[in-house]
Order: sequence, then structure tokens, then C-alpha cells
Amino acid sequence: MHKIRVLVVDDSALVRKMLTEIINSQADMEVIGAAPDPLIAREMIRELNPDVLTLDVEMPKMDGLDFLEKLMRLRPMPVLMISTLTERSSDVTFRALELGAIDFVAKPKIDIVSGLQAYTDQIANKLRIAKQARIKRHSFVTQPNTVTRNEASPILPKRISSTEKLIIVGASTGGTEALKDFLIQLPPDCPGILIAQHMPETFTKSFADRLDKLCRINVAEAQGDERVLPGHAFIAPGHSHLLLKRSGANYMTELSRGEPVNRHRPSVDVLFRSAAKIAGKNSIGVIMTGMGKDGAQGMLEMHKAGAYNFAQDEATCVVYGMPKEAVMAGGVDEIIPLQDMARKVLSKATSIGVQAVRV
Repeated sequence: MHKIRVLVVDDSALVRKMLTEIINSQADMEVIGAAPDPLIAREMIRELNPDVLTLDVEMPKMDGLDFLEKLMRLRPMPVLMISTLTERSSDVTFRALELGAIDFVAKPKIDIVSGLQAYTDQIANKLRIAKQARIKRHSFVTQPNTVTRNEASPILPKRISSTEKLIIVGASTGGTEALKDFLIQLPPDCPGILIAQHMPETFTKSFADRLDKLCRINVAEAQGDERVLPGHAFIAPGHSHLLLKRSGANYMTELSRGEPVNRHRPSVDVLFRSAAKIAGKNSIGVIMTGMGKDGAQGMLEMHKAGAYNFAQDEATCVVYGMPKEAVMAGGVDEIIPLQDMARKVLSKATSIGVQAVRV
């Protein structure tokens, strides 16, 4: 069996030692080198040709993000960010993901030894996912700003004004960028949107705030009991499942601290199942990049309830796990490249609206 060959890049000798022990304790992976700064890492990448890189942000000689940008432009490879900054500064985390990092682990701020040991399974699983991820050579843009709000939206054959239609979205690894690419294309009158993205609770509000600045629709972390109105998207907080409920004529958000489903809270299956039950044929399901099978059975239930469902295609997924499982389960109506998703979803929302008027 070919082991996953990992290069550790961190300026702390203790962290390098701990990560080496954690990774080498796994039967399917090994540390082939450890670098204290990006300049040494650059030489080791050339010499050792690792499968995956772990990367800190705050390092001497070159900032981790500067190094990541150069690396993904010149020699794209899977990168897992492991840094205290990833928790302290969500902007740094999202910038790293934007630059091409596959995922992140927040390094403990105190008691690093026992803290990192507690993260052993998480680090190992994310390295396995990173090894399987689809890496793209990035053409880089400057830091995001609100200029996107003024970009033209997809041209629709008919304005969407009904509050009955809903877009229900699930995503995991690679989903932060996929969701951004999807949501920035949506017009202010698009159907209400509920989103379950696998993400720690320390990041979901920052993620929602970031998208709200970029998009013409309103994006917020769900608090529970909000009306789901056109032009509004609600992202599940990292500590709770997000569900759809009904109050009279209104669709509303609901939060649950129930047990994890498919090892996740929020779970895509929980959201999709609530949409199947409450909205049925008035909902449009979207499943995006991510590892595992969360969302597959829920999307099948949506399909059986009359919803029309889309899956992101393999070529544009960072990890083609969740969409593949949903397709195999039989709940997907169309498999779509990410760049076409907004147009296709809006077109279907419009056609559903026209049919509803005729009935």
C-alpha cells in the first residue's frame, strides 16, 4: 500500500514533533520531512515530492498565505492549514481556502501537546481527504470586496416573486468557495435559501458575514424562527442542525441541538429531510462538493416528495463524495458544473413558478 507522504511546515519545533508523531501513528500515512519555514519547505517539496502539505500561517521569512499563493500558482498540491490563526482570524482561514487550501484545523492555543493529540483523528481524516482532492491551478484575484454586488445576475425568463419556492443546499469540503461562486450570481429576488455547510461553530457567522458583503442577496447565520423570504439565505450555525418548518403561511427556520447525523452537526440530511417534509415539490435541492454521504438519503426523500434536485459535477468538485453518493442513491435529477448551477437552479425555480400559476 502506498502511504500518503506528508510534509509538515511549521516554525515551532514542538508542533513539528507532535504532528510527525500523530501522522506517523496512522498506518496509511508518513511524514517524509518537516520544515521550519517556507523557504526550506520549497526545497523539500522539490526534493521529496510530497502528496500533502500541512502549513502554518505565521512563520519567519515568508508568511504562510504568501507561500500558499505562490505554491498553488507554480506547483499546485493538496494543502491542509494547521494554525492558531485559523481559529483566531476567520478572514485568514477563508483567504487560505480561497487560495486553494483544501481544509483547515485550528491549532490549540494552550497545552499544544494534549490539544493536538485530541485532534489526531480529525487531522488524519482531513489529510486523507486532501490526498483525494481535485487540485486546480489558480488564477488569482485580489482580496474579495463588495464590488460583486454590482455584477450582472443571470438573465431570467421571468421574475421570481413567489415566497413558495425554496432552494435547499448542502456542502462540505470545498464548499466555502463553491457556495460563494453560487450565491454571488443570485439576484435579489431569488427564492429563499437554506444552507448546511460542514464547518466549526467558530466560523459559520464569519462565513455568513463574508458572503453577505459579497452577494446581492442577504446572507446570515440562522438564529432560528426567521421567516425564509426571497433574497435571503440562512446558513446553519456550526453547533446546530438547521431545519425548515412552517408557521401558518410562512416558511421558518428551526435549529436543533440533536445528535450528529452522519457524524455531522449541522447535517445536510437533517436539512434535506425537513425540506422534503415541509416544502416538498416547492423545494429545489442542491448538493455540492464534500466527502462522505451526508445528504444522499435526504435528497432522495426530497426527490420522492416532488422536489427537483441538482448535484455538482465531478470535474468542478474539490471532493466528489457527497454529490456522487446522492446520484447513486437516485435522488438527483441533473448533474451540473458549478459555473452553471445558479442559472440552472434559477431557471428551474422560474419554470416551477409558471407551473404553479397554471394549476
